[in-house]
Amino acid sequence: MKQILFLLSVILVVSCNTSSDKTEVQNNEMLKQVQHDKKQLPKLEPNRYNVAFLIMNGVYNTELTAPFDIFQHTIFRDSIKPMNVFTVAKTNNPIVTFEGMRILPDFNYTTDELPKIDILVVPSAEHHLDTDLEDKVMIDFVKRVDQDAQYITSHCDGAFVLAQAGLLDHSVSTTFPSDIDTMRERFPNLDIRKNVLFVHDGKYITSAGGAKSFEAALYLCEYLYGKEIAKSLAGGLVIDWKLDNVPHLIIEK
Repeated sequence: MKQILFLLSVILVVSCNTSSDKTEVQNNEMLKQVQHDKKQLPKLEPNRYNVAFLIMNGVYNTELTAPFDIFQHTIFRDSIKPMNVFTVAKTNNPIVTFEGMRILPDFNYTTDELPKIDILVVPSAEHHLDTDLEDKVMIDFVKRVDQDAQYITSHCDGAFVLAQAGLLDHSVSTTFPSDIDTMRERFPNLDIRKNVLFVHDGKYITSAGGAKSFEAALYLCEYLYGKEIAKSLAGGLVIDWKLDNVPHLIIEK
């Protein structure tokens, strides 16, 4: 009789624990759904370029914030088509930059309905030379955006992501100066140039990164809006901008 009672007690405990675990899982899923439903997506103004910044843990502050600053300031210039700037990531959780800044992504490209992306910016991140290049979901996202985007830009080792996605197969490019040889070894068929701060080939603009990310972003603004607008944007950030003083390469098609 004692053995039967003991067995019934064990069954009851196991049943309760199983039920409790199932309830906890259901509650977690409901919480995730509520959080997703409550997520406030950024308001994107019409008649602007939609500029997405691809971020992930380990993204470097400068390669992110330099072009972000330049592009965001276009909204304060008259008589041009300005830019909606926003971040995209593979998560809803805060992204932690290499320097420790925490950034809440505007869009999760695996779950949110994204707007059409006109310009994709790929800043450098800590693992762009290794594990990030094995992230098939991220690489496939870059490939999809490339199908409709007007321009895709990279800063520093962001060029490795473009190369991994096959975007640079028929384009001249550059990357962070000390990583050029590494990029040539990994992608031996690519035409990767030294001694330039950025390269513009077709829809792709690749830059050396760092503080020179400002120059690559200003160049795109000059290309889209003209010299005076680019000079105005640079002046607002106390940058002495003159394209002729920046070592660069433009591939004429």
